[in-house]
Amino acid sequence: MNRQEAQARLVQALQAVLPAHALLWHGEDTTPYECDGLSAYRERPLAVALPETEDQVAAVLRCCHALQVPVVARGAGTGLSGGALPHAQGLTLALARFNRILELDPLARTARVQCGVRNLAISEAAAPHGLYYAPDPSSQIACTIGGNVAENSGGVHCLKYGLTLHNVMRVRGFTIKGEAVEFGSEALDAAGLDLLSVLVGSEGMLAVVTEVTVKLWPKPVLARCIMASFDDVRKAGAAVAHIIAAGIIPAGLEMMDKPMTAAVEDFVHAGYDLDAEAILLCESDGTPEEVAEEIERMQAVLRESGATQLTVSADEAQRLRFWSGRKNAFPASGRISPDYMCMDSTIPRKKLAEILLAIAEMEKTYRLRCCNVFHAGDGNLHPLILFDANDPDQLHRAELFGADILETSVAMGGTVTGEHGVGVEKLNSMCVQFSPEELAQMGALKRAFDPLELLNPGKVIPTLHRCAEYGKMHVKRGMLAFPELPRF
Repeated sequence: MNRQEAQARLVQALQAVLPAHALLWHGEDTTPYECDGLSAYRERPLAVALPETEDQVAAVLRCCHALQVPVVARGAGTGLSGGALPHAQGLTLALARFNRILELDPLARTARVQCGVRNLAISEAAAPHGLYYAPDPSSQIACTIGGNVAENSGGVHCLKYGLTLHNVMRVRGFTIKGEAVEFGSEALDAAGLDLLSVLVGSEGMLAVVTEVTVKLWPKPVLARCIMASFDDVRKAGAAVAHIIAAGIIPAGLEMMDKPMTAAVEDFVHAGYDLDAEAILLCESDGTPEEVAEEIERMQAVLRESGATQLTVSADEAQRLRFWSGRKNAFPASGRISPDYMCMDSTIPRKKLAEILLAIAEMEKTYRLRCCNVFHAGDGNLHPLILFDANDPDQLHRAELFGADILETSVAMGGTVTGEHGVGVEKLNSMCVQFSPEELAQMGALKRAFDPLELLNPGKVIPTLHRCAEYGKMHVKRGMLAFPELPRF
């Protein structure tokens, strides 16, 4: 069956269960859905469904299951690994209209929200009660809670308050057959296997999420942030390890290198030290007494670690300026390069300086610039590789550069992803980290939920054939030849 015939069959089936305004299939209407935040890769789906009720979601899934049409769920499309990249022979299930906060319980400190509610909107709704939702990805002004669940998103305060997994109590959704399912509980524990931990971070491969119950935290009485400057990235990396070793768990602990701070400062004027080779942002929150003590302890550790300058936020406005710089690292990079590829891997904290030095060598190998920003407290890297996607050679070198970073992270004892997910971006690198037996077990878990493999297929878990092809290339640090990568 050709694409036109497949599209006609799918549209006819969906027209019976969706109102006309909730179904798109003409080219100009589906173009806005052809990629997520990883815009280097694009594909048009057969159609886009925009359901408004759970009954409509269930009906759409039943139709797709009956026709054996792949389904890619999509929230705000802010993901950075191609997790919401459409399937050429499939349906994009856009859930942005599920945007209501259903219940906010200030006594239980929970909020029950639909999947399309923006991350920041939860905190805004909880603010009158002195509460907030802790995970705060840089895209929190736009990203949705359903997408956060799919990717197990974190943010600059995840070191102290945890990732999405640690802040979600219950998830409701639907299987590919349109059957309602729930994971977790609003109680302190849930009976049976901990399937909530399986679902969170599964990148839309197991079920379509429609509703989420999250924990809310009391807003700290006070928060202050230290900007620490270092004349050597090795000292900055060591300082991170020293802070944690001292028994201090900051509310936030972020690191940026000199190219990144220069790009950010030109954009938002956060007050960063442009002479520093690297800066750390170290935040403390709590009561005034707790904050005063922790700030003093962190300053002592930072001085002993070789900080050349320490600036403590004098007021809330300055603290927010410090963080606005960090949260605008991605758009700041977009101002100095036509395109960027934001990588996402995790390494042991003690290896921070080592990976920065390795990336500097890779810049020479692949002849591309890279700005670095880190969730330093938990070793989560976000190198931004700068390139021009209009130049196929630059795009190819950027892909190889990214693969080298990921594989170097694995060699240092880390993993190929932290919070952005695997999507299509890291399929090849999954072959490096996991054995064929481990990948087979991942596939078996997916099929337990989705026997026909219709939910977000071709993502996250590479085929053994793909891994065999990738293994022939031996992509390593310092590589001078640029072979073609297996494509998805």
